[in-house]
Amino acid sequence: MPQKKNKHPVLYNLEIIDIASEGKAIARQDDLVIFVTNVIPGDIVDVQVTRCSKNFREGFPVFFHTYSSKRVAPVCSHFGICGGCKWQNLPYAEQLFYKQKQVIDNLERIGKIEAPLIKPILPSKNIFHYRNKLEYTFSNRRWLTKNEIPENGETVSYDMNGLGFHIPKMFDKVLDINTCFLQKEPSNTIRLAVKKYALENKLSFFDLRIQEGFLRNLIIRTTSGNDLMVIVVFYNDNVSWRTGLLDYISESFPEITSLIYIINNKRNDSIADLTPYVYKGKDHIVEEMEGLKFKIGSKSFFQTNSEQVYQFYKIIREFADLKASEIVYDLYTGTGAIANFIAPSAKKVVAIEYIQEAIEDAKENSRINGINNAAFFAGDIKDILTNQFIEQQGRPDVIILDPPRAGVHRNVIDAILFSNPRKVVYVSCNPATQSRDVHLLSEKYKVSHVQPVDMFPHTHHVENIILLEQK
Repeated sequence: MPQKKNKHPVLYNLEIIDIASEGKAIARQDDLVIFVTNVIPGDIVDVQVTRCSKNFREGFPVFFHTYSSKRVAPVCSHFGICGGCKWQNLPYAEQLFYKQKQVIDNLERIGKIEAPLIKPILPSKNIFHYRNKLEYTFSNRRWLTKNEIPENGETVSYDMNGLGFHIPKMFDKVLDINTCFLQKEPSNTIRLAVKKYALENKLSFFDLRIQEGFLRNLIIRTTSGNDLMVIVVFYNDNVSWRTGLLDYISESFPEITSLIYIINNKRNDSIADLTPYVYKGKDHIVEEMEGLKFKIGSKSFFQTNSEQVYQFYKIIREFADLKASEIVYDLYTGTGAIANFIAPSAKKVVAIEYIQEAIEDAKENSRINGINNAAFFAGDIKDILTNQFIEQQGRPDVIILDPPRAGVHRNVIDAILFSNPRKVVYVSCNPATQSRDVHLLSEKYKVSHVQPVDMFPHTHHVENIILLEQK
């Protein structure tokens, strides 16, 4: 009887030669591309295949024959398990190189744009402790590391409660975090104190499979100043447990300026449709840039790298080069940060965003800063941005685009072409869809400048700003 062919073999002695656009490393065997996790160019490895397709394979390393000379030691003890900082073993200069390459490859291949137009990527000033928001999950089914699983088959009893990040592609498994290098203190200290209190007082951690338990999420938000927001999400409202924990947090960390709790008994972790209750302090924190104040509530979106986003917005303003007599449209405005930042340079700003709550935040930020030349509209951009709307609000001299990863709807592209601004400043976290849309706009516009910006060190993510001007 013929032996059944192994669908997931081990591939031996593969040299890692490059990094793909989504951050996975690349090896080749004959004409076959193999995508490999947790390796860097220069490694020579044996790879356990986990997925087979006609033109490629995916897998992970099971043995290293040679380590790349480019390797650096990760600072985080959770590296390789936590999915957050996959490039910590790659020097920061190399990270920037591959992010720049990702932008160039997409723009040349999809957007038909020449590489000389692309400026060197702007590095992040801080490569650790740069995030202003982290969300942790409580779980009674924490992930056991290899060191915790005995090789001899013995049964070992562990405390299975954990507070940390989800294991990639496993919704019900959470890696218990000791120290995270993404957010400044007192982020780690607060998380560890909350967990210690919960264990000592026998508060139940959430079970994601059967939807039971008391403690669900812990969210910590900071600003470049001294504002600090802590949000505790409970599955149900056990008043004595809730007040006991919140009083403990309040007394232990008097520097907290906004202590909030939310009750979430849904089957998902989203808090967008839930009511936040202020337990101590204000209902918001404040970020400042050039004297402008940005109010950030418990559900507000704000770019997660506060120091780098200021550099980011300055480039957008420089590319737009607004005159005091000009009208600018800010499409996909979010909470209006870009709109309010550039408003002092323009005659009028017209900003559109799908989410009503975000528009309310944007209006509030305008009010706080005394900005009275910005108009905000909530709804689907492809439905709002009609020829009639453009005639009513005034034809834009400049349009700023900052869409989600999926890019711009074709109807919006058509509306931009119809409105005929002198400039389009296109901001994106996805160079592939950005390049596609730039190509669609190329019938009227040429690319003048391209500026990649690193907002997320140790990840493959890159932000990119493109200036398009009328041909």
